[in-house]
Amino acid sequence: MATAAVHQPHDVPTTMNYYIPIGEDAPYRYVQSPPEGVPLHNIGREPHPVVVHNVRGHEADFLIDTTGFQYVKHVSAEKEFDDEKRITDVYYKEVEELLKKEVGAKRVFIFDHTIRRGPAELVHIDQTYDASVKRVQYHLGDEADRLLQGRVRIINVWRPIHHPAAHKPLAVSDWRFLDETHDLVPARLIYPHREGSTFSVRYNPKHQWYYLSNQTPEEVLLIKCYDSDVDKARLTPHTAFPDTTSPPEAPHRESIEVRCLVFDRE
Repeated sequence: MATAAVHQPHDVPTTMNYYIPIGEDAPYRYVQSPPEGVPLHNIGREPHPVVVHNVRGHEADFLIDTTGFQYVKHVSAEKEFDDEKRITDVYYKEVEELLKKEVGAKRVFIFDHTIRRGPAELVHIDQTYDASVKRVQYHLGDEADRLLQGRVRIINVWRPIHHPAAHKPLAVSDWRFLDETHDLVPARLIYPHREGSTFSVRYNPKHQWYYLSNQTPEEVLLIKCYDSDVDKARLTPHTAFPDTTSPPEAPHRESIEVRCLVFDRE
């Protein structure tokens, strides 16, 4: 499937939605319907002005173990992403091989994926440190203790589908400018039969934001959501944002995000 020509590099002044509390309770979100009379979540959002820097032409300067994200070239055999069986049978295998090649994974366990036709416009990180360890225990069972003795990462593999991501593209924030103590706010993620947790993110003017202008389906973004190696970038906040420089006629963004447990041992 042919993709549109790439635009010239540009940086984008825009706004991003950061976390503010609603009420006095610790932040939470129900994945499905909450109990009667309980709000679905209490995670507020507050817009702040930011500038998002375009990495086009400088993609090699951003490495996942340094900044928390990385752009890689990859042509998928899957083009439509409209068949769940083909996604799990064909695309999942491609993602596994991609992570083995690009980040040195010895073993990859894909625990879910999301196809978006409406972007998430709130700065966040998909897992807290504690929830990441529990993910391994939840999905890998008897193997978890052994795998947790080695390096463990959670990496989201994000790709535009059908056309370039011009309308509300995805931005990522450089790990090196994050203040973990101030910026990261754990939020309970309440499933019907278990709990996880994500990080909401407080505004910090020191954050440095980046995106790849007119990112095509052949340009994949690796987003680190957890790393057990404390000497590497451990995660990266991310969010969609309104790009006022994109053409008004640009089609609405569509994407697939595959979430992966990545191990350094078999």
